[in-house]
Amino acid sequence: MTSTTTHASARAIPLSVYVLAAGIFAMVTSEFAVAGLMPQLAEGLGTGIEQIGYLVTIFAVAMTVGGPILTMFLLRVPPKTALLVIIAVFLIGNVIAALASSYPVMVVARIISGVASQAFFGIAVSMCAQLVDERMRGRANGVAMNGLMLGTLLGLPLATFVGGRLGWQAAFWTISLLTLIAAILTVLFVRNPAESGAVEEAPASPRDEIAVLRRPQFLLALVSSTLIIGATFSAFSFFTPILTEVTGFSEGLVPLLLLAYGAATLVGNMVVARLADRHTISTLLIGTGLNVIFLSGFALFTDAPPTALAFMLGIGLVGVTMNPAMAVRVQRAGSTTPLVNTVHASFITLGVILGSAIGSALIPAHGLRAPVVLGIVLAALAIPAILPALASSYLRSGDRDEADEADEADEADEHTLSPV
Repeated sequence: MTSTTTHASARAIPLSVYVLAAGIFAMVTSEFAVAGLMPQLAEGLGTGIEQIGYLVTIFAVAMTVGGPILTMFLLRVPPKTALLVIIAVFLIGNVIAALASSYPVMVVARIISGVASQAFFGIAVSMCAQLVDERMRGRANGVAMNGLMLGTLLGLPLATFVGGRLGWQAAFWTISLLTLIAAILTVLFVRNPAESGAVEEAPASPRDEIAVLRRPQFLLALVSSTLIIGATFSAFSFFTPILTEVTGFSEGLVPLLLLAYGAATLVGNMVVARLADRHTISTLLIGTGLNVIFLSGFALFTDAPPTALAFMLGIGLVGVTMNPAMAVRVQRAGSTTPLVNTVHASFITLGVILGSAIGSALIPAHGLRAPVVLGIVLAALAIPAILPALASSYLRSGDRDEADEADEADEADEHTLSPV
């Protein structure tokens, strides 16, 4: 009876992971809110749509650069305490946004929120990996990533609805309320890995964590994650104008189509989470290969509404949904520590920036299909960055062989012999 109970508990996802997903949901809702409230923000802050668009970029840059820095400052703090500090910073950023009366104040608010959002994401993913058995990391990451998918599916429409009915300030007050709820749930239900009986990875010094970032397989994992997400967002960022101006759907129908896309990402995330532990690299290869096919179909048949919609839903199934498998690969190639996972999250955000920024630059000369073609190229480039991981059975499926153990021994020797 005891062994059966132990086995069952090892395969269960702790409540803490679901609470972390709720926190990610609040963060993602804030991240996407500006995109849904551009006209209201432009009018309220006395500026143009272009300047409001820069707020999206500012948030993403703050995530990419500031997230790892904030995480570095919190390395020696227990994970739960670090999360609560980050939530407090994030709440301050959203309250400032709700009270903003000028564009510069809103810029400050978005920087604060962006830095906190990325740090939360990295520490939350790190905790997910440490709260469960190593064979369950993919599923735990998948549960946490549901917060990301639901943020796209429900959070953005919620912020847009509230902002449209009650004003953009009300949208940020709503996000602040969601943040408070996440904080209360964190206090009540999130436990540090050591308190949960999990095997917590020993705290590393900043120097040791930075040394991990130089591992070749880890660097390849960062490159592939950047390209996979960049490929998806080069298309996703422009779905609305493509669907209305090229495919011919009415503006009123587009929100429903995006809702269907969000549902596809939710389904895809659950499937990938199931496969991410035992079939990590094959999942990434097959998913990315399918994304090349779906992006190509969307580019070729953009003016055929039913076909274009089918390929768009395919992109939803295999694009951003690679996150659980990407996270497992990074944790095996690097570690489960917060800094490693925050750096990975920053490279994912870099992919968003590259896909949307380069896609925008291509449109004036090459039209709305150009960002989708860019996505095809980025997804195709991701495949060579994934292939070298096939050489390691540990990266492929979590099984260690003699070569993997020898590599770990070499790394340990190098660390021991390295000068202080």
